[in-house]
Amino acid sequence: MRAFSLVTLSPEAFDDFSAHHPDGNFQQTSAAGRLRAGQGIEVEYLGVQENGKIVAGALFETHRSRLSTFSVVHDGPLCDYHDRELTEYFMAQLKQHAKAKGSAQMEIVPEMPYCLHDSRGGELPADQGGAPADDAVETLKNLGFMHDGFTIGYTAVPRWRYLKDLTGITDEKSLLKSYDKRTQWSVKRAASMGVHVRELDEDELQVFADIEQATAERRNFEYRGEAYFRKFKQAYGSKAHFMVAQIHIGEYIADMESKRDVLRKKVDTLRAKYDEHPTTKTGRQLGEESRNLAAAEKRLAEAAEYARDGDVLPAAASLFVEHARETVYLFSGSVEKYKPFYASALIQHDAMLHLCVERGVTRYNFYGIDGVFDDPNSEGRGVLEFKQGFNGYVEELMGSFVLPVRPLAFKLKTSVRKLLRR
Repeated sequence: MRAFSLVTLSPEAFDDFSAHHPDGNFQQTSAAGRLRAGQGIEVEYLGVQENGKIVAGALFETHRSRLSTFSVVHDGPLCDYHDRELTEYFMAQLKQHAKAKGSAQMEIVPEMPYCLHDSRGGELPADQGGAPADDAVETLKNLGFMHDGFTIGYTAVPRWRYLKDLTGITDEKSLLKSYDKRTQWSVKRAASMGVHVRELDEDELQVFADIEQATAERRNFEYRGEAYFRKFKQAYGSKAHFMVAQIHIGEYIADMESKRDVLRKKVDTLRAKYDEHPTTKTGRQLGEESRNLAAAEKRLAEAAEYARDGDVLPAAASLFVEHARETVYLFSGSVEKYKPFYASALIQHDAMLHLCVERGVTRYNFYGIDGVFDDPNSEGRGVLEFKQGFNGYVEELMGSFVLPVRPLAFKLKTSVRKLLRR
């Protein structure tokens, strides 16, 4: 029989544990605790100690309202769920702790993967992470947890994630080469069109919020508001990066004018050559370069329209969060009008390069997808295909588990919820 003990951790000790745990993540950090506490949620850092070493931990949240009290652990607890004895002890202690807080139930969303898939959702061999963690699921069920199931679709804590392994990638050239051809072209295209990525200062977060809000309205997802993003930045500090991709329209126009002038000379030369001695080859070349010139002139006319919006145009914005073992792409938005500039692709490339490759971090987390891979009409199809262009893999998590702590209060809460849904 092993000797475990439940301990309360300092924020610093908890962060150190999260940084070194194989499932450590930005939701299980003191920064997340500061954010939750600012929302009026009671937070505690609990751990399991064995032989003087912390072997499991959780940012434990107690939510209180006039109608109910319940406990939550987002993206955790951080625990080896294959270790049955450790899991049984920790869950029993957390249940007692939740009960002492007056909670009707405790919800956990383990970060440990259920299994891994290839980029298209296909099965992987067991030695590549494809073996389902059914033992972990059964352990939790046997402890009284109710499993929400192996769901698909978007959830608050995504059950399906898209990730990229950056092992062996050491510079921008090898990073770019690791994408598929279309995404490589998009990144290069954006860079050639005067698009530049920079980090927003805290007093510029309205730029991010405006783009995020417009995207939320267009795609029908929840908009959290500028105040939330400001609180997020204050809680996470230098670990939160609000990035914007901007079109420098003057640079773009100057580049296009230079290309147009080169094309004009080519067309004039080919036309003179054809007039003097018409051949099929010269005629074909003249036709091709004339079409290129017409396209360049069309893009210049469009650029003149964009220039009416200003000199520097925010085209896309994203929030990236650093953790010791990964960088997470958490929120994003884009301006539909500037879609032809491929700013969203460039901002991803920039984040991977500077927040992962240059830091020696090999895990880039694109975060949520809906888990639907075989339906071209799926609501999340565009998001999936965009992320697949960077050539990663899929992580399927175990999902959400709920443990009744006070059975009568839990039953009452469940009944009230059913009535409210009618």
